Order: sequence, then structure tokens, then C-alpha cells
Amino acid sequence: MTLAWTATEMMTVVSARALSSSDVCFVGIGLPSAACNLARLTHAPGITLIYESGTIATKPRVLPLSIGDGELCDTALTTVSVPEMFRYWLQGGRITVGFLPGAQIDRFANLNTTVIGPYDRPTTRLPGSGGAPEIMTHCGEIFVTMKQGRRSFVDRLDFVTTFGHGEGGDHRARLGIRTKGPTRLITDLCVFEPDPETREMIVTAIHPGATRDEIRDATGWPVRFAASVAETAIPTETELETLRDLHARTRRAHGGGV
Repeated sequence: MTLAWTATEMMTVVSARALSSSDVCFVGIGLPSAACNLARLTHAPGITLIYESGTIATKPRVLPLSIGDGELCDTALTTVSVPEMFRYWLQGGRITVGFLPGAQIDRFANLNTTVIGPYDRPTTRLPGSGGAPEIMTHCGEIFVTMKQGRRSFVDRLDFVTTFGHGEGGDHRARLGIRTKGPTRLITDLCVFEPDPETREMIVTAIHPGATRDEIRDATGWPVRFAASVAETAIPTETELETLRDLHARTRRAHGGGV
């Protein structure tokens, strides 16, 4: 029997599949945390998860409410200070994959988490950068996870908070950045990957039920599709059951609040 799935579950499963046991992963709260722990509980038991609070090789039984959740420290191999985690682990090049979201993203996977509208008179003021610029610069590669829509997938960012592929091409290399930058943009409709030459994010896989017209309509720039576009494999029963059990345990642990 094939189980039905939600758009969020599809995004989580696709993100998890991209991880391996050899990865050292800088985890975010929310969907990235669910994806990394789904990978750990299924096909990538050896994955090393690092949260921004400094917990190294943590194996949470339930999903944390925040990076300061005691569950992370309780199940970690060790906990280091935030400066040590950023300087030694992140800037030292020891993290292979990082997850980032954004309020806005452009075709070169630059991110805005600062303001919507003019900087001096914004319509919305957002949380800001946090550690995102350092994560984007120093992780081996970056997976961006975002729901797709014209308000967030824009032709031009209102503010560049986090440098992805800049103006495209070799822009990262010209600035002396040696890491790959964004290698996957995983949405509720499809998966984008950077064009090898231009570094523009192009569609390489479409989720079951989504169409090219839907993708175009939900994107604020002219979407390019790869020469060969795959159909995303549907979530397996094992993936869905493991993910749902993880969320159920989390709800019970936090009194139904997650």
C-alpha cells in the first residue's frame, strides 16, 4: 500500500535522501532537523549532527524546540562553546553540509533574511543573518529548503543577507571562497541545482503531481529546466512511518506543541 504524503513530508524526505553516513551536518531547527534525523534513523546511521548551540554528534530522541533544547546536549558526544563551534568546526572546514532557509531567494541562491522592502523603511523587518553568512561560506555545500512562491522566489532580493552564487559564474571563486555554496534548492514542487557554468539554479527534478507550469507560476524569474528532468521518487513507507513516528514522539514529549 502506498501512503499519501504532504508537501512538507516530501521536502523532508528529499532532503534526507541527499545525506549520507559520512556527512558532518550543520543542522537547523524545523524541517532541516527532521530531515537530518530521518536520515540518521534510516539510511545514514553514521551521520554526525551539529547544532548551532555547540552540540556535537547529537542523537536526539525527539526533535528539539530550539538550538538550546536540553535534548541536544543530553544526547551529544560533547558540547563545545559557540565560538569554538564556529571557529574550529565551521571555519575549520570540518562540516560537509549545511541547511539554510530564507524569506527571499533569487536565481543564484542568494538569500534575504533581513528586510522586505527598502532597508531604511521596510514593510517587514526579519530576524537577520544569524550565522547564515558563515554557514554559507564555510560548509562544504549548502541545501536550501523553502516553500515555493513568487513572494519568496524573486527576481531581485530586497536585501542580500547571505551570499550564495552572487552574480553567478565564478563569483564565489573570485572572492576566494573555496566551498561549493548552494548545491540543492529543495521546494514543495521540485528540486533546483546550479547550472555547471552559470550557477543559476535550474530545475532537475519535479515532485509527483507538480507541473512545469506550476513551477513557473510560483517563481519570480524565468525558470530554466535541465535537459533531462527526473521525477522525484515517492516517499517509501519506511521513510514516512519513521518520519511520522519521530513527529509523534516529539508531540508527546512537548505536550502536543510541535
